[in-house]
Order: sequence, then structure tokens, then C-alpha cells
Amino acid sequence: MTIAQSLHTIDDERCRLATATLEHIGKRWTGGILLALGRGATRFREILHLVDGLSDRMLSVRLRELERDGLVTRAVEPTTPVSVRYGLTTRGKELLAAMAPLVAYSERYATD
Repeated sequence: MTIAQSLHTIDDERCRLATATLEHIGKRWTGGILLALGRGATRFREILHLVDGLSDRMLSVRLRELERDGLVTRAVEPTTPVSVRYGLTTRGKELLAAMAPLVAYSERYATD
């Protein structure tokens, strides 16, 4: 399918839906957090360590948003002290995979 042909399959409603998704993943830190989880980080400090410049507070905020939106799971283990582990849901994994072409596009057309 050519680009021109694929544009005919995008209507206004589908474009708005895609825009909402892009705005969500475009929030600062969201992509880095998803990537850290996709690379195997499960603990709060592991994620924090992998996302350069991210603060504790913003990580907490973004994790709550991602959990609310069904992209991240949060599992509390009843240990002493309590242990919390995070992971990507199937939806989160699909979103991370869908981000790969956008990353490639960005790299291809990035300005120095």
C-alpha cells in the first residue's frame, strides 16, 4: 500500500484517536518509563535509574497514569518491607512495539 492509499483509510475520527494516543505517549518521561519496563526493570528504583533525569515524584505520577490506562501493572508483594513490582501489560507491550517505527522516523529526520 502506498502512502497515498493509506491516507484514504484515515478518517477524522481515527485521526483524533491516534492523536490522543500520541499525546499520551508524548508526555515527558512516558516513553522512557515504557522502555525501561520493556527492558526488564520491575522495581521503582530500577526504572528511576534507567530514565536519566526522572524524579521520584514524576515517576510516581507517570506510573499511576500508565496503570490507570491499562499499560502497566502494579503488583504489591506482602513482604516486610512491602515490595512493589511493575510490568507492562499486553497493551503496554503493543504500544512499545508500535513506538519503534516512530523512533526510526525520528532518527531518520532528526536535525543536528
